[in-house]
Amino acid sequence: MKLLSLLIAAVSVVRLWLAWQQPDLWGPLLGAFGLVCAGTTWRSPTIPHFLRILVAIFSTEVVVFGALFLLDHFGLWPTALEDYLPNSSFALAATLFSILIYGISFFPVIRSMMRIADTYFDATGVTTARIWPLPRFTGAERKIATGMVVFLVLVNQAQVGISVRLNFFNRDWFNALQDKNEPVFWHQLLQVFLPWALVLVSSYILEYVVKSNLIIRWRRFLTEHYINRWLDHANHYRMSLVGVTADNPDQRISEDVNRFLDGGDIGYGIYSYTILLISNLTTVVSFVIILWELSANFTVPGTDIAVPGFLFWVALLYTLFGTGVTHLIGRPLVGLFFTKQRFEANFRFSLARLREYTEQVALLGGEPNERRSSMNRFGDIFSNYMMIIRQQKWLIGFRYFFEQLNAVVPYVLTAPFFFLGKITLGTMTQTASAFFKVQEGLNFFITYYASLADFKAVLNRLTSFDEAIERARALGQRTPLVETAPGSSRSVEVADLSLNLPDGRLIVEQGNFALAPQEPTLVTGPTGSGKSTVFRALAGIWPYAQGHVIIPAGARVLLLPQRPYIPIGTLRAALAYPAAADAYEDAAVRDALAAVQLQDFESKL
Repeated sequence: MKLLSLLIAAVSVVRLWLAWQQPDLWGPLLGAFGLVCAGTTWRSPTIPHFLRILVAIFSTEVVVFGALFLLDHFGLWPTALEDYLPNSSFALAATLFSILIYGISFFPVIRSMMRIADTYFDATGVTTARIWPLPRFTGAERKIATGMVVFLVLVNQAQVGISVRLNFFNRDWFNALQDKNEPVFWHQLLQVFLPWALVLVSSYILEYVVKSNLIIRWRRFLTEHYINRWLDHANHYRMSLVGVTADNPDQRISEDVNRFLDGGDIGYGIYSYTILLISNLTTVVSFVIILWELSANFTVPGTDIAVPGFLFWVALLYTLFGTGVTHLIGRPLVGLFFTKQRFEANFRFSLARLREYTEQVALLGGEPNERRSSMNRFGDIFSNYMMIIRQQKWLIGFRYFFEQLNAVVPYVLTAPFFFLGKITLGTMTQTASAFFKVQEGLNFFITYYASLADFKAVLNRLTSFDEAIERARALGQRTPLVETAPGSSRSVEVADLSLNLPDGRLIVEQGNFALAPQEPTLVTGPTGSGKSTVFRALAGIWPYAQGHVIIPAGARVLLLPQRPYIPIGTLRAALAYPAAADAYEDAAVRDALAAVQLQDFESKL
């Protein structure tokens, strides 16, 4: 990144020097921002990995656009390719993006997002991938991920570039209609619009394929990451002891991870918002230049006062007003969406639990109670949803009213100049299109406010899940109670065992005993005296314990829980649990069935 920073600084200094010799608008602007970009690029190794990738992309573009500018300035760019020379607005957009990404990396909410996202881009494993139309290949997961992100960003920027080109097609095509110039009309349609439209459609197909591969691979990695952390060292059990708010971890892994990345079936995720922001801001910068130049001589309606870039300022003020009103209306939605996900998960879990205990409920005749309980939980969903409706109706009403105005505002502003003959129909439609593009880009907050509120709720749920896992992990890192000791003794020896409840109350004090192999031992005591907790301590999962549990070297201790557990899967997998299904030979599995008089089920293996 430091070499890249030095190249940006060199290009920027040359731009400033050329601007000093031949004053123009772009030279000082790109030179000054370029020097700032050089500084942020130099410092970028300190920011999160995902953002560092984006900075590298845009900083590289700054150098490339600068080199192309110098080639053109010194007459080294081929005349035949003059139409393909990138507009200076793209260089400015890349420069501003690089600076902006470095700046937002210090926002707390962005840091929270990156802590989750970066686990994938910091991955060290090697994997294989097959991304159409490429053949199958092998590489580091993080390099494959980085390559896909770079490709997707460049494709989206190319799509914006094509839309800029089509904006000029729009002007020339409508001018041909106004002038009744049939040859130009068909030339613009067949030789300008059609080729660019085909390129644009092809880019959308490629973008979909690569994006889908990135999202599913990213989701696979994060899902494995969360499952591993949740299950490691009995963290899933200790989370229930530390008293943190991490309800329904199954939902957070199966649903929230997907919604965090790409919004799931509805909404948007971190990838979608990244690409949307890049696309929108690139569009804004590109079309602001067009809008500024087209409205350079426009006057304030009813006066002779000329305002440089008049329509840009109108679009900016118009959007700021809309954004402020949207935020005031939609601010409560973040909390409502967070609560909605919790209520939905609670309701789903209660129904799944009822399915698991159907016989017990039927024997006890508990259906009326279960019916009331289920509908009470759904009542929470209903009440929450009604609150969302009350809030969303005003947000939707304002957004659609704002969108309807968007369709006519640019024409209302340009119509007086058209009627006076100061602009042509083509220029009018081009100006209206540029105004709409700028206003659409600036309207990002208004358009996606409800989705952003939902995404913030998902982020909060994953962040609190992370915190719960970390607290459980820290609890499990206390001095281990269970030790393996070499020697001739074959007994499990317990010395000076003291057990506390999570609130600190002592339930077992200075327990000393031994468990000899093949010797029945009865543990007695009143309810709540710590009998079950003793066995949790023997298993090493109870964190509020002191003392020593010594197990003979090479020995294994199997503790059966009070509530039987049979894993989902085949009969063979259930017999081998917690080992893998293929851990035992067929004969050993059949012998185990025969030992408990279940040999009739051998055919189910």
